[in-house]
Amino acid sequence: MTARAYPPQVMAAMFEAVEMNDVVDPVVSLPDPLPIACTEADIRGCFALCRQFWEEGAPRAEIAQLLGTLMASGDLPRESRVRYKHIRASYKQLRFASVLYGKRHKAPLLFRWTVALMGHLQDAFRNGRRMTVLGHVLLLRLLVTWPVWALVRREIDRIELDDAAGFLAFRRAEFAKLRRWTEGGHPTGHVFHMMRKVVSRQVSFYDSWRTIAPDEDRYRMSRFLSAINGLMGSLHDDLVEQTCKGLRDYHRDDVALPEDIDQRLRTLVTALPA
Repeated sequence: MTARAYPPQVMAAMFEAVEMNDVVDPVVSLPDPLPIACTEADIRGCFALCRQFWEEGAPRAEIAQLLGTLMASGDLPRESRVRYKHIRASYKQLRFASVLYGKRHKAPLLFRWTVALMGHLQDAFRNGRRMTVLGHVLLLRLLVTWPVWALVRREIDRIELDDAAGFLAFRRAEFAKLRRWTEGGHPTGHVFHMMRKVVSRQVSFYDSWRTIAPDEDRYRMSRFLSAINGLMGSLHDDLVEQTCKGLRDYHRDDVALPEDIDQRLRTLVTALPA
């Protein structure tokens, strides 16, 4: 499929939304009723926006340059860290889009590996794990070579989008999982990460939807979800750091949710459709 060419002002609005997708607004509230259902045109538009955001935000040559710096020093200077964060964000938005809007509701394999490795690499250089950095860099350099890059683009081209009913059914299933996890007591680190993935995907959807079709209720939904996403992201960073230091078992130890996360999640799952 061919990506839609959105004008620069729309792409700038998307960039601003993504930059705010983990910023905690202490006073934002959910709209009533919640904006849930959307059209197939919205689905196509949101996917095209995320694809263009990735194509413009993740130049292969720049990724290779950053990986070269990491190979040589094991870390990135501050400005390069910011650029790496933005490149990874563009990948994550397209991964979210692949899961949200594709009929299979799953990101393509090579693309999924690339995004996962970028996240593991970021954790590694943030926590000063030089040998882990080198291993991840070697794998990522392979994934951004031209032949593999071409295969990744072909994966994206072949994504078949879901219809409005299928997209809504997928999101209702996501809501049900989030409700079950929220009401099920203390999650493990892994389950907490899965909870955040559901929230992050919905943030991505509302950020994209409000960018292509501005609306106050979609904006409020985006900001409420972004607050949860930001709080959960900070806690998850702490969990990863503790795991790296051997202070917790990520897959077995329970996580006591802080009250601000727990209350926002409960407000959300209570308002979401069953």
